[in-house]
Amino acid sequence: MNLKDIKEKLSPVIKLISIVVITIAICLEIWDIQTLITNNHLPIALNPILIIARFALSAHFVEAIMAAFYAPAKNHNPIQYGVYTFFVGTIGLLELFENHSQIPDVSKKSESEP
Repeated sequence: MNLKDIKEKLSPVIKLISIVVITIAICLEIWDIQTLITNNHLPIALNPILIIARFALSAHFVEAIMAAFYAPAKNHNPIQYGVYTFFVGTIGLLELFENHSQIPDVSKKSESEP
C-alpha cells in the first residue's frame, strides 16, 4: 500500500473526526459562555478540555482565513472554502493547493446557468 492509497482512505476519516470534534468544541465554548452569563461554573474536569478546544478552534480559524484568502486564486468561492476548511482543518488547505478539490465549486454552476 503506497502513500496515495493511505491518503485516500484516511482523509475521509480525518475529515469526519475533525467535523465532530470542532462542533463539540464550539458547543463547549457556547456552554462556557452561558455559564459565565448565568454565574454558574463548568465542572473543573472540563478545564483542560476547554484549553485544547480553544487551541483547536484558533488553529482552524487561522486555516480558514488562509483558505479564504487563497481560494479565489484557485477559482473557488472564498466564504464556502473558508467554512469548509474551518471544519475539516489542514486537509482543506491541502485540497486547496492540489489540482483537484473534494468540494464542488458552486460559483461555476451559477455562472453557466441562464
